[in-house]
Amino acid sequence: MVQGHTIAVFLSEELRNTDLPVYAIWYFLRGMTAPIFMFTAGTVFVYLFRSVKKNFNENYRVKKGIRRAFLLILIGYLLRYPTWKVLDFSEVTTDKWQLFFDVDVLQLIGFSLLILLVILFITEKLKLNYTTTFIIGASFVFLVSPFIETINWDSFLPAPVAAYFYSGSGSLFPLFPWMGYVISGGVLGSYLAQNPMVFKTSRFSIILAIYGAAFTLTALLSALLLKAYQIQIIDPQAEPNTILFRMGFVLMLTAVISYISLKVNKIPQLLILAGRNTLLVYVVHLVILYGSAWSPGLNILWGYSFSGWQSFFAALIMILLMIFTVMGIHKLKIRNKELVT
Repeated sequence: MVQGHTIAVFLSEELRNTDLPVYAIWYFLRGMTAPIFMFTAGTVFVYLFRSVKKNFNENYRVKKGIRRAFLLILIGYLLRYPTWKVLDFSEVTTDKWQLFFDVDVLQLIGFSLLILLVILFITEKLKLNYTTTFIIGASFVFLVSPFIETINWDSFLPAPVAAYFYSGSGSLFPLFPWMGYVISGGVLGSYLAQNPMVFKTSRFSIILAIYGAAFTLTALLSALLLKAYQIQIIDPQAEPNTILFRMGFVLMLTAVISYISLKVNKIPQLLILAGRNTLLVYVVHLVILYGSAWSPGLNILWGYSFSGWQSFFAALIMILLMIFTVMGIHKLKIRNKELVT
């Protein structure tokens, strides 16, 4: 994520060519970052929620999830805030308002977490199977996405609301189809909560890999059918072959990581700290690169001007900076705790 944004900001235009093998590989992997991020968010959220063996109304993760969801939404809008004057909007142009309304990844995940809570509530009250409900929910989102995209939501909904439904408003991550990846993560999270020790077996990794391969093969078949029947979908992100391929990749990557974890006896502390501070890392590196209403970003100085090697070292420096940030926050927390005690 960090290197992807950094290289995307600095790499010069002439090097952004998929005929170049290195760029083609980077471009492919960058396209997988968002689905991985969203799938993981859904998995972790549902796993932690269902690991608490209490009814929905008594589960403390309901309030915690709601707070987290609205925090993500708030930060998402603050990153795109249209004016440095905070409450004076007299100089805000229409384009700046539209940019502010556009839905990015934080708003998408925030609202998706609220949807997950709704699904969890309905499933418990109707005594349905959790895994099945999440599968149906994700499938519904993916299936209706091509049709949702054909509707001009701006024509009858306020711009801030319409931005959540389709990319035609300028949103990078509208709910359809991107919410489907978060709900799909709920399938795995629910399964892990029901079978807490299953990830410690190689069989679990093999099953994930088989499902991943099945999704990938189905994606290839879907692409052939779309081409054969000359079916065109407005948003490429909503194409069945794109969704299936991304899900297949995510599952196979999860299978690989799961298998590697069987061989690891101890997780490095740095990875644990990074995992606990993903939101901090996300916000800080975006502000540095793209700026905010109150600070300029590096994209103004050197955007689209670096060579391949310069972009590589810029990404490396940014990653190291995020590591030092996380370590510094951790040491500060320890120092404050010592002062309190």
